Amino acid sequence: MAAPEYVPVAQGDRPRQALGTPGHGGWTATRPGDLTDRQPTGRLFGNQGPDQGYALILAERFHGRLVVPDDEDSHDVMAGGLGVGLARASLFGRAPVIHDLELAYGLWGYLDPPPAELVGFRKPLFAGASHHYWDQRAIVDMVPEATLRLTPAEVRRRVGEWRSLLNT
Repeated sequence: MAAPEYVPVAQGDRPRQALGTPGHGGWTATRPGDLTDRQPTGRLFGNQGPDQGYALILAERFHGRLVVPDDEDSHDVMAGGLGVGLARASLFGRAPVIHDLELAYGLWGYLDPPPAELVGFRKPLFAGASHHYWDQRAIVDMVPEATLRLTPAEVRRRVGEWRSLLNT
């Protein structure tokens, strides 16, 4: 509690004056690796977004729901679909949600019985994807922005016309 002004205060008990510290001189992107404009985009650059690691937790929720034939590896399926889900989340500028991965796995026919043509097309594409980044990027780059903007239900409904949903 503050004391009235007429109460004597010892010199050591008086509040000290703040030292004037100089402000920061500012920052500019002058180092060779600094980005001066925007994050680069294009083929094989990936998709940046917040909290992308959360998609790994969401992908685990699909572990029992995915319809993966015996001649395909579930780890490859998880890795390939994960990239597509992250691309969708990044497109909307947010962290991944369950619907992003539902669209990804539904698009490739891993949530419902897929057409035989789609199975033949996706099998070599997803083979080894969990071990090779470039294979994951190839899967993601096959999905156009227009498809990523659809709802998961719309994609699953149109999986019979899967060629129109991909850049093949």
